[in-house]
Amino acid sequence: MVNAKVLRQFTRSSDQVSPWSLTTLVFALILVGPFVAILVTATGDSGGLWAHLMATVFPRYVANTLWLMLGVGLLSLLFGIVTAWVVARYTFPGAKVLEWALLLPATVPAYIIAYTYTDLLEYAGPVQLFLREIFGWSSVRDYWFPEIRSMGGAILVMASVLYPYIYLLARTAFRLTPASYFEVARLTNRNPVLTVDLPLARPAIIAGLALVLMEVLSDFGTVEFFAVETLTLGIFNVWLGMNNLTAAAQIAGMAFIFILALIVIERRARRRQRFNDTSGRATTLPAIQATGGRAVLCIVICMTPIVLGFVIPAGVLLNFVVKGLAITNIDALLQASINSLSISLISAVAVMAIAAVMILTTTYRKHPIIRALSTISALGYAFPGAILAIGVVSFAGGVDRVAAEFGMSEGFLIGGVGLVVLACIVRFQAVGHGAIASGVNHLSPNIMSASYVLGRSFSNTMITLAPPLLRKSFLTGGILVFVDVMKELPMTLLLRPFNYETLSTYVYQFAKDELLEESALAALMIIVAGLGPVILINASQRDKS
Repeated sequence: MVNAKVLRQFTRSSDQVSPWSLTTLVFALILVGPFVAILVTATGDSGGLWAHLMATVFPRYVANTLWLMLGVGLLSLLFGIVTAWVVARYTFPGAKVLEWALLLPATVPAYIIAYTYTDLLEYAGPVQLFLREIFGWSSVRDYWFPEIRSMGGAILVMASVLYPYIYLLARTAFRLTPASYFEVARLTNRNPVLTVDLPLARPAIIAGLALVLMEVLSDFGTVEFFAVETLTLGIFNVWLGMNNLTAAAQIAGMAFIFILALIVIERRARRRQRFNDTSGRATTLPAIQATGGRAVLCIVICMTPIVLGFVIPAGVLLNFVVKGLAITNIDALLQASINSLSISLISAVAVMAIAAVMILTTTYRKHPIIRALSTISALGYAFPGAILAIGVVSFAGGVDRVAAEFGMSEGFLIGGVGLVVLACIVRFQAVGHGAIASGVNHLSPNIMSASYVLGRSFSNTMITLAPPLLRKSFLTGGILVFVDVMKELPMTLLLRPFNYETLSTYVYQFAKDELLEESALAALMIIVAGLGPVILINASQRDKS
């Protein structure tokens, strides 16, 4: 009876407004603020520039964006589906190593692979120099060589590092397909790949493809370096080149339509990732032992994207480091490293702390409005960095104006490193939100009720019980956020203070001036940092198997 009375009291108190609910509400409003600011800014007067853009360059921005998304999507599907199917259906020498090595290209930011391929394949690069020496060619009039700084080059380099999104989800889907489905396909003389593997894995593949296309739409470094005019590059050109934030926000609003479509596609695909095996035995199809020529073919198929997306760019950078060309200003590199580590660490801690408060409060304190705002606040990852930067600047400017009315110093938010940190928290909140939500879903639904029965308050439970129970979720989400911030380029370029460099902007500044060798060590540091999520993903996959 006592326990039931306590539980009824807990249920009634969960509907009341508490300091935790108010804190969650404040966090949600701050995180949603930049989204609203983008819409408000886009409704302003661009001074006639929007009409001029629509009549001149905007159609080209849209066409290039669509072509880039189509090309990268198709090539990523080829790399991701084929390699996932090979490692799921066959065992061959080195299969276990290649299985996790296929995720290594995800550690290389697209802008870094673009810089390395350009250095390798341009006219003065080692490949063309070698060809001219071998065949006696003296100029470009003597031979034809594909231009890497083009739409085709952008498609190749971006697909080489983005396909792991599709590979990881497709590999899991292939391995979870029940063997009974293949038996039915064989009994009806149907191709099991076309009638079982691909149809059942299609939702996972589409979800991975949506993530790939979001990354394509978000990219700035690659398209800027290859001179491919996309919507994201247009935002930079209009904001920084024409000094018109309103017109840039209007382009961002158009780009957001693409994002909404991709989010809808991804959510619908994820909803369909369910099927039931009614045969009474949940066995999966055993892998086939490949030998001889078939084993060699499997190895070649798996090695191709690894070489393109990781071995070549990492090899080019490592070559510069070994030759001693990568360090010309050790003080500047050290300062950029410290800046990157500081921003990444602060952002990771803030994201995970905010996510923990919001998820735990909305889970155990039933407030529909706050829950809805909390869900919306985790959509920042869907916004390209350039678009979100507009919202953060507009939002911070509004906060500064309100703060000035209350006598606070000018520049309360606008300017300084704090603006970069705020943008990173808003953009990568989805990562922390997902990690904590996953951890909470694995906890017993009665854990908070049990804590109340034992005499603990909600605050006491949040502070003393949640951290140890969600330790792995904190660690996993924190590492992912840390690496994402380390690699972030567009927001940092737009929002950083004057003469403030991170590793990503340090690499960008040198590569833009055709001095990649001087930033090779910084680029390798970014790639090495990306190994953390790869290790975590592979460890989690082993735990499931």
